[in-house]
Amino acid sequence: MSNLAELKEAFIKNYGDGEGIRFFASPGRVNLIGEHTDYNGGYVFPAAISACSTVAVRKRNDNIVRIKATDLDEIATIDINHIKDYKNLKYGNYQAGVIDEMLKDGYIMTGADMLYEDGVPHGGGLSSSAAIEVVTACVFNTFSKESGGKSGTPVDLALIGQKAENNYVGVNCGIMDQFASANGKKDMAMFLKCDDLSYELVPIKLGDCKLVLSNTNKKHKLGESKYNERRSECEKGFADLKKVMPDKNCLGEITPDEFEKNKAAIKDPVVLKRITHVIYEDDRVLKSVKALKSGDIASFGQYMNQSHASLKDLYEVTGYELDTLAETAQKVSGVIGSRMTGGGFGGCTVSIVKEDSIDNFIKVVGEIYKKEIGYDASFYIFDIGDGGREIK
Repeated sequence: MSNLAELKEAFIKNYGDGEGIRFFASPGRVNLIGEHTDYNGGYVFPAAISACSTVAVRKRNDNIVRIKATDLDEIATIDINHIKDYKNLKYGNYQAGVIDEMLKDGYIMTGADMLYEDGVPHGGGLSSSAAIEVVTACVFNTFSKESGGKSGTPVDLALIGQKAENNYVGVNCGIMDQFASANGKKDMAMFLKCDDLSYELVPIKLGDCKLVLSNTNKKHKLGESKYNERRSECEKGFADLKKVMPDKNCLGEITPDEFEKNKAAIKDPVVLKRITHVIYEDDRVLKSVKALKSGDIASFGQYMNQSHASLKDLYEVTGYELDTLAETAQKVSGVIGSRMTGGGFGGCTVSIVKEDSIDNFIKVVGEIYKKEIGYDASFYIFDIGDGGREIK
């Protein structure tokens, strides 16, 4: 479905009547560098992409929310008065989680008919879930404000999305995905400090290069992966460090020098590997932002490559598919840097590729991937776009 007219037509087909339909959108995100640092209070550097979750919606005068996706047959019906009952919905549980959090936060909630077009590839590590959460929060935030109720900022809506995923869906995610989806700005990346949510917008000037995303097409489900295990390993490692560094509040506050002086406090060798990744990944984010501000794309590319190696060897979240994509890409002429992006265990890589090399990049990487893995990768060239909004 390519435009709002088609989405409106599909909405009428499912819900009848063309009056009062409104449109909202919120993007997926690509994290340029800074992986698995967000829930450790560290630094991340994401950007919103031009692919969005778009919803056609009409307010109802009762407490019923009906939810459908354009590529699914069923309509999920949710009663706001019994919001805790929908955790096992196949499609609609993320939306129900957002409604649950907004109810708890004191927003005035109302029923609605909603038709989602999920333009962010699912299971690709581009955070289709955050796009769905944030666009849902945008809708009900707008309705609450219009009813004279509470109105949240984009940061508030990001936090609602994160809480929905933590408390309702059961994935212990950090704040980065929802933050990027809610606060994104065209042609800007967000240099975000995750412990206090202070951030700076940094212009992304890639000159004669483009961001190319390569999808393994291996579906990953973070809730069923080792994501929560990695998080608890980091908590364990930080608890060890805190005994010798009592003034620190999170891993994001520890510099590489401080870590090297105190790392003997961590006795578990696996936990030590995880913490080493986080400390040096934070340092790579700081160096990357500095490089991009001075127009040094080549250094940024090197930091991306180092990040992938660390995620493979120390954090162990890549897997054969992601390694094949990233390591093949790094050897192709015209590629400045390439790394996995997102939670890992499948999903996507992000590469910076010279524009005149993109066709060759897709051909070479695509052929080697198919030969090694047995099925095709998908390739996308996205622009950096705006965050969650109503489309007037």
